[in-house]
Amino acid sequence: MKWLLALFLIGASLAADYTAQPVDQKLIDSHIKIIDIRTPGEWKSTGLLKGAIPIMFFDERGNYDMDAFLNALNKKVNKNERFAVICNSGSRSRVLGSYLGKQLGYNIIDLQGGIQYAINKKIPLEPYRP
Repeated sequence: MKWLLALFLIGASLAADYTAQPVDQKLIDSHIKIIDIRTPGEWKSTGLLKGAIPIMFFDERGNYDMDAFLNALNKKVNKNERFAVICNSGSRSRVLGSYLGKQLGYNIIDLQGGIQYAINKKIPLEPYRP
């Protein structure tokens, strides 16, 4: 029985994946789910990437509720489904993406440079609609 559990854990860790790359139009056109972990104020200020799903992780004070976040996330993505996370500059998405991918076994693409990189590359954004 122990070998079966060990085999399962090895398989789960091999299935999990964390990669980092800058956002580009090709990624957006692929219709991969993009989870925007910024705050509502940030979403209102800049807008969102086309089709992005806003789920705040850190609030304005830097606090977070992992259980609430995972509950909201799991309603939008399958744990084995490949999806991307984005924040403002890439710092928050790197921390969260690494944790989700390496510790919890999600299939993550961390969008380096965040929404600021997308703005600089003139990737179209959509207004945030609560």
